[in-house]
Amino acid sequence: MIAGKVHKYGNNVDTDVIIPARYLNVSDEKELASHCMEDIDPQFVGKVQVGDIMVAGKNFGCGSSREHAPISIKACGIKLIIAESFARIFYRNAINIGLAILECEQAAREISDGDTVEADLTQGIIKNITTGKTYTAMPFPDFINRIIEKGGLIASHQK
Repeated sequence: MIAGKVHKYGNNVDTDVIIPARYLNVSDEKELASHCMEDIDPQFVGKVQVGDIMVAGKNFGCGSSREHAPISIKACGIKLIIAESFARIFYRNAINIGLAILECEQAAREISDGDTVEADLTQGIIKNITTGKTYTAMPFPDFINRIIEKGGLIASHQK
C-alpha cells in the first residue's frame, strides 16, 4: 500500500522537464532529485515529501529514453506515478529502477493537486482519500511487483 499527497501535472510531460538536459552529466541520485521538475514546477523539490504521489495526463515521460527522469522522481521521494498513459520507454525504465506506476485514465483526470491518495499495487485499487472516490487500474503481474518491491530489476536479482 502506498499513500501520499498528490503533485499533479498535465499531458505530454517530457523527460526534458522532468530532469533538464543540463543535469545529464550528474550521476548522484540526490543531486538529480534536487533538480527534478524544476523547469515545469520550480517549487516542486521544496514541497515534495517522501511517500508522495505524482499524477499526470497522457504520455507522461515522453521524449528521450534517459533513465535519469524516473531516477530523479524516485530519488526525490515520489513512491507512485498515476497517469492516463506513459511513454513506452519511460514505462519500462520506471519498472527497471523500481518506481511504481499505474495507468488509470479516470483517476488521472479526477484526482486533484494536493489530494491524498492511497493505492494497492497488487490489486490495482486507487482510493482518493480526499474525495472518497475509488478507481481500478490494471495491476502488474507478481513478477513486476517483486521488481518494484525490491527497488528495481538489478536489486531483484541479487541475493
